Amino acid sequence: MSDEELEEIRRRKLLELQRNLAEEQKNAQMQQLELQKQALLRSILTAEARQRLTNLKMVRPEFTSQLELQLIQLAQQGKIPIPLADKQLKQILIQIQSHKREIKIRRI
Repeated sequence: MSDEELEEIRRRKLLELQRNLAEEQKNAQMQQLELQKQALLRSILTAEARQRLTNLKMVRPEFTSQLELQLIQLAQQGKIPIPLADKQLKQILIQIQSHKREIKIRRI
């Protein structure tokens, strides 16, 4: 192997290691944000409400992630009582569901 080939291999290996490091840092940062979000939700919601949110997350993860962020924002703005009970969370979920439009397709 020539020096140029060795240098090219070293350069590729270095780039790969840098990408892996950046990916690991990004994953660590995302995990840290998730832990902070869960800590905030523990302080905002009662145990029953957290359990309902966990159950909902299994069925509709995208919806639940958005709902969690909205609950955190509402709590920080003082628009919901803290701790939020399961009954109150159910009411919020019902309100969200009622805002959806139902689309029906009829064949003629």
